[in-house]
Amino acid sequence: MSRICIFDAYGTLFDVGSAARRAAAEPGREALAERWQALAEAWRQKQLQYTWLRAITGEHADFWQVTQDALDWALEAAGLENEGLRPHLLDLYRELDAFPEVPATLGALKDVGCTCAILSNGAPGMLADAVASAGIGGWLDDVLLIESVGVFKPDARVYDMVGQRFDCRREDVLFVSSNGWDAAGAASYGFVTVWANRRGEPVDRLPGRPQHVVPDLARLPDLLETV
Repeated sequence: MSRICIFDAYGTLFDVGSAARRAAAEPGREALAERWQALAEAWRQKQLQYTWLRAITGEHADFWQVTQDALDWALEAAGLENEGLRPHLLDLYRELDAFPEVPATLGALKDVGCTCAILSNGAPGMLADAVASAGIGGWLDDVLLIESVGVFKPDARVYDMVGQRFDCRREDVLFVSSNGWDAAGAASYGFVTVWANRRGEPVDRLPGRPQHVVPDLARLPDLLETV
């Protein structure tokens, strides 16, 4: 049984759409209310694309800078760049909602003796704020951040951080991500991988394929008993 559970953060534990959704529900945000879903989707896609491109070119910037750059693009694309939204959305991004099942899942894993940690592209400050805001820090044994290696996932140097921190074999790690590309990268690396396929998407056509696919994290404690 894998006892070291490593979680991706954004999209896996934290709902990356919640910043735009919460802002859109505020009075006077009618323009955003009409376009928040498209804005949130573009913001996330550009955020991911910029991490991959920076990893390929070696032009690293921390995830907070990438997040701001992606938002600037998304606001312009949505025609919302002059609505005064930028600072407010960035503040909300530092306080993203955790998905509803996250606290109970982490609690159940800790109850059966699992080591639980985050492995994230997130910059230290922004991820610390998100963990604190969601109130999940008490269930985490560590938060591993890519800034110590200076490259984004799915570079193997990022996944190496788990073994270096916990002195474990790759096959002893249960790696959980809602991002198909991340699940594929972790599977290729040698982790036992769970893809939390929240959007019901096809499996990515990449060399690594996740060993387990679940719709969310609620089934993780039961799944742990079988791996």
